[in-house]
Amino acid sequence: MSAPRIRPARPEDADACARVLTASITALCDADHRGDPAVIARWVANKTPEGVARMIAAGGVRVAELDGRIAAVGEVDKEEGKITLNYVDPPCRRRGLSSALLAAMEAELARSGIRTARLTATATAREFYLRHGWSPVGPGRAGRWIVGYPMHKPLAP
Repeated sequence: MSAPRIRPARPEDADACARVLTASITALCDADHRGDPAVIARWVANKTPEGVARMIAAGGVRVAELDGRIAAVGEVDKEEGKITLNYVDPPCRRRGLSSALLAAMEAELARSGIRTARLTATATAREFYLRHGWSPVGPGRAGRWIVGYPMHKPLAP
């Protein structure tokens, strides 16, 4: 297995990114959606190839490639200082892809002058972020379809 390559997503990546996002949410986020088809449907509604193409066009989507294929998808919002997505393809879980993608997005925010990054973690990902130096900013709060956990992390200049 080669090391992951992190890069900005390109328009031609929309289909693969949509597949990874939908598979990850459906298969790995049971702590959040509890297998409820209606919750899953609402969560992935904008994760279609067309929806992801719009996200890619906005410029913040990043991918981790493993052995030449997209295995994880993230999104960073430099204006807001936020990481808004970090999902891994289920068969590629536990290979360091989400960690590599997170580190790259944190570094990108730091290079942009952001000193404290923010995100809203899912219940599934909350412990992952805690292990990577993120801290809770308050209690979980109900979002559009799941409970989100606001977090922040100081970034090195």
